[in-house]
Amino acid sequence: MRFIYHLLLAANALAAASLEGTVTLESTGKPIHHVTVVLPQLNKSTETDDDGKFRFSNLPNGEFDILAQAAGLTDARKKVQLTASDNTQVNFSLRLSPIRQEITVTASGKVETTLEAINSVTALDTLDLATKTATSLGDVLDGQPGVFKRSYGPGTTRPVLRGFDGDRVLIMQDGVRTGTLSSQSGDHGEPVDPQSLERVEIVRGPATLLYGSNAIGGVVNMISDHHAGQSAPHDGVHGYLSAIAGSNNGLHGGSAGVSAGTGPWVLRLNTGGQRASDYRTARERIENSGARTLSGGTSLSRYSEKGWFTAAYNTQRGTYQIPFIEEEHDNHEEEEEEEEGHGHERVRLPFSRHNIRVTGGLHDKLNFSLNYSNWNHNEVANGEIENQFFNKQFDYRLVVDQKRKGAFSGSFGLWGLQRDYEAIGAEAITPPVNQKSFAVFGVESIQLERAKLQFGGRIENSRFNPETGPKRSFTGFSGSAGLNVPLWNGGAFVSSYNHSYRAPALEELYALGPHVGNLTYEIGDSNLRGERSNGFDVSLRHTSPRFRAEANWFYYRLNQYVYLAPTGEIEDGLIAARYSQSNARYTGFDSKVQAALHPMFWLNLGFDAVDAQLTVNNTPLPRIPPVRGRAGIDFRYKAFSIAPELTLANKQTQIFPTETETAGYGTASLRATYTLARQHTVHLFSVNWFNANNAYYRNHLSFIKNQAAEMGRGVAVSYNLRFF
Repeated sequence: MRFIYHLLLAANALAAASLEGTVTLESTGKPIHHVTVVLPQLNKSTETDDDGKFRFSNLPNGEFDILAQAAGLTDARKKVQLTASDNTQVNFSLRLSPIRQEITVTASGKVETTLEAINSVTALDTLDLATKTATSLGDVLDGQPGVFKRSYGPGTTRPVLRGFDGDRVLIMQDGVRTGTLSSQSGDHGEPVDPQSLERVEIVRGPATLLYGSNAIGGVVNMISDHHAGQSAPHDGVHGYLSAIAGSNNGLHGGSAGVSAGTGPWVLRLNTGGQRASDYRTARERIENSGARTLSGGTSLSRYSEKGWFTAAYNTQRGTYQIPFIEEEHDNHEEEEEEEEGHGHERVRLPFSRHNIRVTGGLHDKLNFSLNYSNWNHNEVANGEIENQFFNKQFDYRLVVDQKRKGAFSGSFGLWGLQRDYEAIGAEAITPPVNQKSFAVFGVESIQLERAKLQFGGRIENSRFNPETGPKRSFTGFSGSAGLNVPLWNGGAFVSSYNHSYRAPALEELYALGPHVGNLTYEIGDSNLRGERSNGFDVSLRHTSPRFRAEANWFYYRLNQYVYLAPTGEIEDGLIAARYSQSNARYTGFDSKVQAALHPMFWLNLGFDAVDAQLTVNNTPLPRIPPVRGRAGIDFRYKAFSIAPELTLANKQTQIFPTETETAGYGTASLRATYTLARQHTVHLFSVNWFNANNAYYRNHLSFIKNQAAEMGRGVAVSYNLRFF
């Protein structure tokens, strides 16, 4: 029997194919390290070594695509025919280019290009993020297709995807939930240091199948070096160094990270921070609008031929200030303060987040993650803590990969969450709540000769156990089916149907009291039912070395949609509003075009529009973004790029009863960059002149749009170094 076993192993090895090659820089001919090489159909990826070489082994026979991609450089894609016992050779040569075929792992849980994904995905790499001058996630991503920002000032911004906000958009870091409270209130932020990230992936549209009911509107996944190379060890030292400074709000900051590998072990360390003062609009300074963040982390990974294991710790600390929220004083105190020249003391929110994560897996078999997050922030006014918020949560995830059989591949898994939430103080409008969730899911793909099919389902249960109030339990099903059809070389037609389920959030169930952060006196309803969405997405995509375009249309109909309905009364100086349910619909369009008019001149265009209403009476939903378009030219000469851009937004007259209209506006910007790519390093120098025309305009999605306009003219400069 032992002889037969070894004979079968030998036969299997003889039947397997291998693939190897070298990636070089076109301008110098020298090999490039740290290039990602992907076999999309086989869900395999690796990185080039110090000699620019890569290798895959134990591959099946057949014709497959292979893609080489590096930040700041054009990608290269080829087809290879793999034959048993044949060592196939494929070499790539990369150059600087504004068009890169983006890679995503968030859309399907597997490595694939955005061209081949069923969902509409935008991926920003490390050099895209290097020029971002913001301390909060909404500002970093604002302007991407279908992405807008909700804010209560610069430190509190959060991305809005196709008009969806709050508990309907899931924010993750390295594939797990951040554990912040930004979904619950307009004055709660999602802090970020963009220079420390390897990639940000934005999945627009329902992603409930893989990530749960909080992803009914989409997912944003911030990917760090700790996670980006989870299955790719390296020898030697890799790292990054960045510095940034800006006018208008006095922004300054920097970050650094190092990844040291030897044999099967890789140790990673990183730290960074940013600080900004009060900003100025085109007419005035907005007091108490500054923010600062400080972050750091470490991880230790071990890799083998069978799999990998990583243990990581990350922490964030900082403070963001809240304009136009001031503590009430009695007349005597107010007169004394005015005489002393102080006026009202200002409100600020110091926060901290600690995260411990363990991930691992067996190649092509399974992967798992264990994640604990501890978030705390205080609301401080008049030098005293008035409110405290605590959110401790533990979540786990196990995914088992189905062994590819012919055209069929897929995965199935389970996910669980345990959350303890507590608020103390004047805004403790919800009781302490213990939440437990559990889900099982599965995704199956069928790779046909001329099309790719994908379908799957998820069953999720969420239970809420408040300290006071009724317990609630919700169980719902989410399912989807999608089709990706290649139309020509580099072009694809994609369509999908999604049925998504969302359990009500704890504040929707149990809130009762004044919530200044949302400018309402909130009244929850513990009898709310689960929210169900049925939606269609249609996409037409093309990617080639000189032309890239994507156009997406979507339609979602939501049954038992949860929203804040004003009662017509005033409580504690705020509009009283009750969480109610009705049917709603979202429909819209987003698109992006990059085209080479000449090897030195590139045209950049973008357009997005959202219409969202309650269907019973055609009432527009609150904080829906206006129609927006942008047009720009990117002039490139060797390593230099100069890119002027104009952004136009229409006035927003489709408003909820508690809203005011917002005028249209236009802003101009100019970005200049110099990229120096070498065998061991990539340097990026950038200058960004934003709101160059000093437009005085208001963001319709801002909670304080009636009090404060957006930031006026300013200049930001940055330097980013990647070495490997």
